[in-house]
Amino acid sequence: QLQASGGGLVQPGGSLRLSCGASGSSFSSYTVGWFRQDPGKDRDFVAGIRWSGGTTYYADPVKGRFTISRDYAKNTVYLQMDSLKPEDTAVYYCAVGRPITSAAKNPSMYYYWGPGTLVTVSS
Repeated sequence: QLQASGGGLVQPGGSLRLSCGASGSSFSSYTVGWFRQDPGKDRDFVAGIRWSGGTTYYADPVKGRFTISRDYAKNTVYLQMDSLKPEDTAVYYCAVGRPITSAAKNPSMYYYWGPGTLVTVSS
């Protein structure tokens, strides 16, 4: 079962770190992705990381501002979000799957999803 945490209210330019953990299982052999969704809109890819090897993927709007990483000992994936903008406001979800590289940003390639955590960027 996936559990995402770390959301909250932050001012523009601020930072937040989201965490994604898996109770009772390991991320081994999976890709862990972060997605975000505004009400009434599609769920968009944000960032992803292959647990084995550590290959990372980023959506263009967050490149240079967000960093995805993993902690083997804690079986946890983090999304460090810096220089946050109001347009980053959304519910953020973590998910796991085994997508091929070319499909790593496709939400349909992920089959386990955790509950979302709300990130609000506002002054």
